[in-house]
Amino acid sequence: MWNLFLAWIPLGLAYGLVTLLKRQAWSSWPGIGLSLAWLLFLPNSFYMVSDFIHLEDMPRSSVLFDSLMFTLFILNGLMLGYASLYLVQRELRKRLSRLWTGGLVAAVLLSCSFAIYLGRDLRWNSWDVLVSPAGLIFDVSERIIRPFAHPQAFGITLMFFGFLAGLHCVVWNLVLAVRRTK
Repeated sequence: MWNLFLAWIPLGLAYGLVTLLKRQAWSSWPGIGLSLAWLLFLPNSFYMVSDFIHLEDMPRSSVLFDSLMFTLFILNGLMLGYASLYLVQRELRKRLSRLWTGGLVAAVLLSCSFAIYLGRDLRWNSWDVLVSPAGLIFDVSERIIRPFAHPQAFGITLMFFGFLAGLHCVVWNLVLAVRRTK
């Protein structure tokens, strides 16, 4: 339930950002702050995909029910995350070329993928950016400075990036197709 609650936060922040951008520039302090908060919490929407790992801890008698429940929660988290990303991507597209927007979206999905690794394997949370920044910076920089010492970090990040980016392409094209039929 907690992860599903966290998945709603980026959507609220994205709506707040869209509303703010009608009155203020994105480069304003509130615009930058909302963007950073959105980027900080967005991985929570996609993180739930990694919750399937908990199925191995479930009793055999409830695995079907638990699988269905996990799938429903994960689908909700993914929909919330992609709805949030859609709102921000639409605002980016108003201001930037298709190429720049695509590059930024790819960078966002790559950072979300790395954040999933940080959350699942190293047990870091979004709020640790404020609560324990030194430890988080150490763990992140260690993986960047010595990538061959941490191959799992890059393998998991690339795996989730492929999943998130591929699903984003599907969702984005579905949205475009629906918008064309109106």
